[in-house]
Amino acid sequence: MIEGKRLSPIQLDLYQPLREVVYETLREAIRSGVLAPGERLMEIQVAEELGVSRTPVREAIRRLEAEGLVVMIPRRGTYVSDMSLRDISDVFEIREALEVLAVSLAAARITDDELEELERMMVELDEVIGKNDIEGLVEVDIRFHMKIYEASRNVRLISILSNLREQTTRFRMTSMSTPGRMQNTMEEHRAIVEALGDRDPEEAGRVTHEHLANAEAILLESVEKMNIR
Repeated sequence: MIEGKRLSPIQLDLYQPLREVVYETLREAIRSGVLAPGERLMEIQVAEELGVSRTPVREAIRRLEAEGLVVMIPRRGTYVSDMSLRDISDVFEIREALEVLAVSLAAARITDDELEELERMMVELDEVIGKNDIEGLVEVDIRFHMKIYEASRNVRLISILSNLREQTTRFRMTSMSTPGRMQNTMEEHRAIVEALGDRDPEEAGRVTHEHLANAEAILLESVEKMNIR
């Protein structure tokens, strides 16, 4: 990590194990850019800044490595993953194929209660877009896609897709800042919900593919402007 404190002492949560709180704190720091791509993570310093021992930090870093958010390089240390345009494109290539599968399965398996939850999220999306709240939109977008993954009823697929999404979440704030992208996201999500409501796997897959293709194009353009190659 660079000089100077980047992290704040964590607030203990009576309902979560310490290791889980540390993991979520570091994951959010990476996703929000507080811990930047290519930045070194030193266990001792991270533990001191969070006000915890090294054990939960070590466990958290191992989980983050499994998710592709950090890399551990022998004899050099641990670093926040620095994704290239090629890396991002590769992630989307896999994600598009698997998410089309997930939404197709969900179209056949989703419950009325889950559809109602998605409809409520559409209302939330409309509200955050009205406020131009990009951070809020990203948060609702993550829950929206997770609900669809869950509706697929395929535990392994849910795990893989969640991992893939995490790898590009850190860039979402930038891509959502692109003029018109917030409203387009709303319209694309509406098309997905309608296809799910019709229990139409083929249409659900088609509109999801279109949504992710648009998201990838905007994200790559945004990241390229950040001079990431």
